[in-house]
This record gives sequence, structure tokens and C-alpha cells, in this order.
Amino acid sequence: MERRALLKDIFLLGVSASLPLKRLLAQQNSIKQRPFHQFRLGELELTVITDGSIRMTPVQPNFAAGIPSATVDSLLVNNFRSTSEIDLGINILAIRKGKQIILIDTGTGTGFDMDFGSASGWLPKSLADAGITPEQVTDIIITHAHPDHIGGLFNRDGSLVFPKAQVYLSAIEYAFWMSDKPDFSKSKINSELLKQVLVSTHKILKILKPSVRLFDDQAELFGCIRLQRAAGHTPGHTLVHVYSGGEELVHIADLLHSDVLQFPHSEWGFSGDTDTALAAATRTKELAALAAGKTKVFAYHLPWPGIGHVRSKGEAYEWVMETYPIPG
Repeated sequence: MERRALLKDIFLLGVSASLPLKRLLAQQNSIKQRPFHQFRLGELELTVITDGSIRMTPVQPNFAAGIPSATVDSLLVNNFRSTSEIDLGINILAIRKGKQIILIDTGTGTGFDMDFGSASGWLPKSLADAGITPEQVTDIIITHAHPDHIGGLFNRDGSLVFPKAQVYLSAIEYAFWMSDKPDFSKSKINSELLKQVLVSTHKILKILKPSVRLFDDQAELFGCIRLQRAAGHTPGHTLVHVYSGGEELVHIADLLHSDVLQFPHSEWGFSGDTDTALAAATRTKELAALAAGKTKVFAYHLPWPGIGHVRSKGEAYEWVMETYPIPG
């Protein structure tokens, strides 16, 4: 009898001890996976929302023009990536500060004469999934005026997607695109693509002209944002420093477009850069600063959700992506 009682007590003890773990596992399994990612930065609530992706093909000359293809292919293969295409994520950052909701860029949208394909233009649905309506967006900061960043501002009929939002854009950027002949003499962009970009961007900025607010380098907004010019990709290309409660995150916009190629080789160009050499110099300079400061980084075009740190690796750099136990 004593032996039976002892076995019973051991069994009950085991069941009792396992219950908290079972409850924990049940709780984890019930968590809803979400197509967006939220986190806090000081007193701010930040949400990463996807607008989809853009497929760049072929890899060269879109990337690393003039570099031996064997060198580029070897780097891609060693990182288990395709040698025929590179997918650019479109990661949109939303910042909630009290009743304000601030978007950084707006994705491809309808594209205004540019067809980015069905794999992009998802921002409105992604916002809805995150519980944000277009009418709740109070402010939109545009890092630069390429169509995959400003296309989401308007519907095809010219109406505003975000009817209550104030839009901010670099004064230098605006002047460049609205000039009679924007200078692309230092770019490697395809001539046919350039024609489409010019038409689309000019059309969007013309509609935006009466209401856009232009900012200068190092402008401060809302007590939590500093805007830094980082020219090269475009003349007014802007990095967005977000800060609160002693914490900082730097939105690097289009400082680079490939984690595999441009961290180890910041000197390798991208066909979308307005000034290839200046973009490379700016990229190298800013990567050095981010690595030295161990600053948290948000990247518009890197793999989802585009959050991580830059780390020095010899005379080059590498991307250390933040990891999360579950989506959310």
C-alpha cells in the first residue's frame, strides 16, 4: 500500500509541475501570427508594415556593374541566394506618438504609369491588418521621391490615399525632380526605366505641390525625429533618426539595397542611384558611423522586417538582423 501511495504522489506531483508549462504552451500556440511587427522605442510605438516586394532581375548590371560576374555570383551562392534575381523588400515604418501616426514613405501604390506588379502595393491592406485606417495617419515623411516611395500617396484618380496627412519632403529633393532637366549623367539607370521614373515622379509631385512641406538638412520634427541628408541615391535622399527616452533608431531608406552584396562591398553601385560614386561614398561613410555607434537600424529594402545592426568586419561591414521568437 505504501508503495502504491508513493507512486500516486509522484504521479500527481509530475502532473502538477507540468501544468504551468502546458498553460504556457497553450498560450503561445494561441497567439495570432500577424503580417506586421510592433515594438517600442522609448515612449514611441513603432510598427513595421509590408508593402510587398520588388524583384530586380538580372542581378547585374542592376548591382555591381563592372565587377566580374564570377565574383558577384560567388558571394550570392555562398549566402544561399539566387544569382539571377534580388528581391527588394518594401518595409514601411509607422510611428505612433500619442494621437499622431507618422508614416515613413508610402510604397509603390498604384505607381502612376509604373507597373510594379502584384507583389507590391499592399500598404492599405497591411495598415488595416495593423489596425490603422488611412484617416488616422497624420503625417508622412518622404525619404526621397522615387515612385516606390511616393506611389502610395495617391489613388489612380489623383485622390489622396491619406486625406488628413501632412506630407514632408526635402527641399533639395523637390527642386531636383521638378527642374526642367534633372541631371542623371552620373547614374547607370536604364534609359527606358528613367523615362518612366521621371514621368511618374513629376506627376505625383505636381499634384502634391500645393500642400507639401519642404524641409532642410538636420530639420527636427515632432520632438522625436531628426532628418539627415545622405545624398547619392538621390540629391535629397534622407535618413530619418527616430529617438525617444534615450533610445534611437535610424531609418536608412535606400542607403543600400542588398544585405549580401553591399555590406561587404559598400563601393558596389546600384543602377537606381542618381550619382553612383557619391552614393557609394555616402554608403561607406554612414555604415561606418552606424557600426561605431552600435545604432539600431531600420532598412526599407532589406529582408523583412528590416531591423538590425551594422557590424564592422575587417575593412567591410555585415548586417546583423534582429531575431524574434514569434511573428508580431
